[in-house]
Amino acid sequence: MVPFAGYLMPVRYSSDIEEHMTVRKGVGVFDVSHMGEFTIRGPQALDLIQRVTSNDASKLVDGQAQYSCLPNETGGIVDDLIIYKKKENDYLVVVNASNIDKDWNWISRFNTKGAEMKNISEDICLFAVQGPKAASVLQKLTAVSLADIPYYHFAIGTFAGVAEVIISNTGYTGAGGFEIYVSKSSAEKTWNAIFEAGKEENIKPIGLGARDTLRLEMGFCLYGNDIDDTTSPLEAGLGWITKFTKEFTNSANLKAQKESGVKRKLVGFRMVDKGIPRHDYILRDATGNEIGKVTSGTMSPMLGIGIGLGYVTTAFSAAGSEIFVDVRGKLLKAKVHKLPLIQD
Repeated sequence: MVPFAGYLMPVRYSSDIEEHMTVRKGVGVFDVSHMGEFTIRGPQALDLIQRVTSNDASKLVDGQAQYSCLPNETGGIVDDLIIYKKKENDYLVVVNASNIDKDWNWISRFNTKGAEMKNISEDICLFAVQGPKAASVLQKLTAVSLADIPYYHFAIGTFAGVAEVIISNTGYTGAGGFEIYVSKSSAEKTWNAIFEAGKEENIKPIGLGARDTLRLEMGFCLYGNDIDDTTSPLEAGLGWITKFTKEFTNSANLKAQKESGVKRKLVGFRMVDKGIPRHDYILRDATGNEIGKVTSGTMSPMLGIGIGLGYVTTAFSAAGSEIFVDVRGKLLKAKVHKLPLIQD
């Protein structure tokens, strides 16, 4: 257990590799109740969301979720987040635990037209049930047809005997599965029901260690590592959530950046030489010139080799580009690889 954002978090229950493979091949459960949740409601809700986020929330239909980010005024990112449209004028915004206060203050600053905002982070627990066997396990606990919930959509229904549970086809692993939002008072009952339903499939609790290796194999960004207040969404490969069909915080500058082209890009890479890239290791070209920095790195349990994410100058950003990780003065060869890193 380690302290994180005011919570005590499980890093691992058994071993990172065992937990990682449980999620890739079976079903595992992450207690991610530390995440933050805000409700934004009323006639001005969509207007506020549109002004502070980079994606176009006007495209959402009821029961749909959208990955987005909060751009700051200097070209970076306040946080990345998911917006859930429950119905017209009724949204749930899910943010990173370490940024709850920061995000609340940031969004509130732009709430000049009276949208109804409420921070319900302390009232909601969140269980991410992930893996190829997740749907069959969870289906035992609800009459809601999970097969009818598309990716990045959700339903609200009775789950494990608890009413008004959000059942969301989302996750941070790339292994499939659902995220279950439940009231704090029903959390323990729900957790126990999930494990009872998953007994035959050898369901296991999963810690932060495997959460990191799973998301890194997919190339998913982690706030504070791969994106932060100094990284542009366009540099981070998040152009797909940066829509210039509307105005939002710093949109004019970001649009100009898109038109002129970015000088650096976030890329995924696989090690060719033996070694594990780590956060802040310098990336170099074949002649030793510095071209960037590792933002996340690990040993991939699926591939059995080192993998990472890092920013490099644009000239080295194409798939197949040869780069070198500086490990204590020794240059270890790696190759830029298209995401996800575990697929050829």
